[in-house]
Amino acid sequence: MEATARCLTGRFNAAKTESPMTKPINSRKASPAVRAVFDDIKKTRNVPDVNNFWKYLANDPALLKRTWESVKETMTPGALDPLVKEMIYLAVSVTNGCTYCIASHTAAARKAGMSDAMFGELMAVVGMANETNRLANGYRVPVDAAFDK
Repeated sequence: MEATARCLTGRFNAAKTESPMTKPINSRKASPAVRAVFDDIKKTRNVPDVNNFWKYLANDPALLKRTWESVKETMTPGALDPLVKEMIYLAVSVTNGCTYCIASHTAAARKAGMSDAMFGELMAVVGMANETNRLANGYRVPVDAAFDK
């Protein structure tokens, strides 16, 4: 669970050689509560198995269930279509430096229709936003009255 928390805060980079803090829970050895969440993930996503992320979160069944329910609700089609949601998730993951989430949401965005050109533009926007955000913060630029409404 700590590795997941560090990943979510951007302080964990799976590409480094750090060892996971826990062992993954596989479906065969999972408790009934964990198996129910795994089954819902597989059914909702139409996949044969759950990703490693869920297997590690399964060490804390309450966290697993809460996180899955939130992800499922947030990522369902709404005012934003699935591609836009995945691209936003990817942009945030790049900014937070979460290698696992970058890989996962790049794959999901590509499955939803993200082209190489779209990926390139997204990375340009992410890079520019991070640069100008840091400049504005560094210079402590006050918000223009026209924006502060």
